[in-house]
Amino acid sequence: MKDLIRDADTIDWNGVSYRTILQTADTAGAMSITDSVSPPMNGPPRHIHHDADEAFVILSGECLFWLEGKTFLRGPGEAAFVPRGKEHTFQVIGEKPCRHLVILTPGGFEGFFAEMADRRCRIPEDMGDIVETGKKYHLDFTGPPLDPREADK
Repeated sequence: MKDLIRDADTIDWNGVSYRTILQTADTAGAMSITDSVSPPMNGPPRHIHHDADEAFVILSGECLFWLEGKTFLRGPGEAAFVPRGKEHTFQVIGEKPCRHLVILTPGGFEGFFAEMADRRCRIPEDMGDIVETGKKYHLDFTGPPLDPREADK
């Protein structure tokens, strides 16, 4: 997985690689784009970005998305859009990692990934600290990660 994106700017948080390829500062705050690789069966707890729209562009692998109670699958060459204020999550399915671009408008959220990696926060062990830090980035955690066995339930 790390061979897919690996350079001095790549950070690792809980086995997920993040490399911000368009910084918020380079867009006057308008957006950021992060190139991310997540291992199989990986995905964040359910959450809401209160101030940012989020788009995912799947480059390889497959993700099962959950958005406000509905699930849908996305694979290479497909995209998913999550409007700000909507509860969502995703999980990599299958046996291969998923490489995807994470596009947030406005930008700024990439700092959350860096801060969590720097502090070596673990899920679920450090969720209290993760939740508190999330608030700084206008993020609320609302539930557990997606269980693919719960699709469409």
